Amino acid sequence: MGVPIKAKVDLCFYCNIWADEELVDPKQYLEESCKPKCVKPLLEYQACVKRIQGDETGHKHCTGQYFDYWSCVDKCVASKLFSKLK
Repeated sequence: MGVPIKAKVDLCFYCNIWADEELVDPKQYLEESCKPKCVKPLLEYQACVKRIQGDETGHKHCTGQYFDYWSCVDKCVASKLFSKLK
């Protein structure tokens, strides 16, 4: 048995209402507010990028420093994010 056609129309009506609302992602705001707390890993990443700019081989990378920076930001965000979610 399928869903009655009227029920399908009603569901689409609610979909249109939700589509018109502008949703705000609190994670993006929290990331921006947490970035100043992670200056040391950011500076380490930037120093690494500058250090390997002349690498022609492509073997050098700053993946570790990049992940250290974003891990710092994510750790800061995580402690605040779940209280903002509904």
